[in-house]
Amino acid sequence: MRLLTILCAVNFFVLGAQNTLDLKPEKNLVPNGSFENYRRKSSDIRRAIPWRPIETIDYYHNPLKNDTTAERGAYSGNCYTGFRFRKKYKEFLQVKLVESLHRGTVYEFSMQMRLAFWSNTLLKSFGALFTKGGYRGQYDAVKFNMVDTVCLNGGLEKGYRWFTVKGYYKADGGEKYMTIGNFAPKVRKDMTRINVFKFGARESYYFIDDIKLIKAKQFEEKVAVQIVGPDIRFIEEDSMLVVKDNIQVGEKVSLNNIFFENGRYYLLPESFGELNKLSLYLIKNPEIQIRINGHSDNDGLRYKNQKISELRAREVFEYLIKKGVQNKMYFKGYGSDQPIADNSTSEGRAKNRRVEFEVIKK
Repeated sequence: MRLLTILCAVNFFVLGAQNTLDLKPEKNLVPNGSFENYRRKSSDIRRAIPWRPIETIDYYHNPLKNDTTAERGAYSGNCYTGFRFRKKYKEFLQVKLVESLHRGTVYEFSMQMRLAFWSNTLLKSFGALFTKGGYRGQYDAVKFNMVDTVCLNGGLEKGYRWFTVKGYYKADGGEKYMTIGNFAPKVRKDMTRINVFKFGARESYYFIDDIKLIKAKQFEEKVAVQIVGPDIRFIEEDSMLVVKDNIQVGEKVSLNNIFFENGRYYLLPESFGELNKLSLYLIKNPEIQIRINGHSDNDGLRYKNQKISELRAREVFEYLIKKGVQNKMYFKGYGSDQPIADNSTSEGRAKNRRVEFEVIKK
């Protein structure tokens, strides 16, 4: 399983301009993403074909009578759904996608959310999980097939108005199901109380509408121009990577000039010079076996640091394969477990956010 991470639109990173010449919209792989199609009117979300709830998900066909907020009712059309989260309780909604996801393809996930007026807490994260088989609920094991992210404003909320959450997911291939919800190990630790409501049992309630999953063209275009296999023309002379001729088993070499979007795992183009030089070294030394290690600082939730460190190590691993490296390689994420500097300073945290390779056999 892999989990996709989503950010509030106001804090989301724009990763590439849309091609204005291509006016044909991408196919939405989420069936009935606006919840407008149903067997008959009912408060049971199972009437909205083909959605399947885990726990009890509310289904609305009209604005609530006691909802006096500015953007009451659905985001578009008439129908929408609602999720409830409490101290030891959370809800999920699952659907079988229109088609299976293709390996290596990057998909853009988006949906509309709105905090209910009676909520006294905010959720810090909300995610989409992509799996080959159905997710069974909050006690099912969740590893890294996830788009899940902390909203930078300290909670998912925009004044009881609809707002967009969006994220990108690079498919392993074969994922057929998408599950949305909160995937934090303990939801109570992923909730923050609204100041005006200091008392009472914690409850977050969110309305959801217009769920979409489409191919992200900007990522496909970036991958399409990458040259597969070794090519001396693309080895940057000013790369700072230095690998000793007599490097020994167990030695580690930090890749200091590789860069990722903040909180993301996609390689930025500035990283290619360093990785091209590493790929050329490995191609010239096919007997060397390496493990690519990903590390993070201790800022944020531990399980998310573990996740991002493994995804970044895997991204480097896949890039080297694309460049023609055939050495035996492994990758592993260590999260914040192996710091090399003091996490109490910004400089120390920057040093701890690193990717390195380790020689495991010659």
